[in-house]
Amino acid sequence: MKVLVISAHPSENSYIHSLRKVVLHELEVLRHEVRHRDLYAENFNPVFSAYERVNHVGNLEQKLQALPDLRSHVEDIQWADALVLVYPTWWSGQPAILKGWIDRVLMNEVAWVLPEGASRIKPLLGNIRNVIVVTTHGSTKFVNALQGESGKRTAFRSIRLMFHLRTRCHWIGMYALDHIPHAERGKLITKVRRRIRRYLPSA
Repeated sequence: MKVLVISAHPSENSYIHSLRKVVLHELEVLRHEVRHRDLYAENFNPVFSAYERVNHVGNLEQKLQALPDLRSHVEDIQWADALVLVYPTWWSGQPAILKGWIDRVLMNEVAWVLPEGASRIKPLLGNIRNVIVVTTHGSTKFVNALQGESGKRTAFRSIRLMFHLRTRCHWIGMYALDHIPHAERGKLITKVRRRIRRYLPSA
C-alpha cells in the first residue's frame, strides 16, 4: 500500500515526534511504500494567498507553475492509497501549518471539481481508501466532546468527502496527556503501534 504521512510539530523532542517515529517504523515493518512530509522541517508555507483565492477555481497546471512549492505535495496526495496525519490538537483543531496544508493542497482540480451546471462538487481523490489520524490532547475526552472536536470533524466530515466513497477513517486520540506521567506514556505508544497494524495490515 502507498501511504502518505503528514506530520506537524515544531519540536523534535515532543511526544508527537515519538509517535511519528512509531508510525513510520510500523509502516516500514509492514512493508508499505511510504512518503513522509514533516511540514515544520521543510518550512511549509501555510498562508493561503490572495493569488490562490482569486485563482482557486482554474487550470491546475497554471496554478502549480505559479505555486511551485505545492507541486510535490499535490503529486504525493494523488499517489497515495492511505493518508496518515500525525499532529497535536491545539485549540480543538489542527495546528495552523497543517490547516494551511489542507487549505492549499486540497485545491480545485486536485481534491474536487464543480462540474458546469452542477450544485455539488465532485471529489477527485478516489485513490485514498484509508485515513488515520494520530493526535494528542491535553484535556480529557469528555472535555473534547463538550468542545465538539472540531479537528475530528475537519478530518472525517470535510476532507474525507474528497476521497473514495468507501474510505475508512480511524481516529487514534491520546487524551488527557497533561495528566499522564511520562513513565506511563509507553502504553500509549503501544496503542498506536497496535492500531497501525490493525488498520493498515501487511502489504
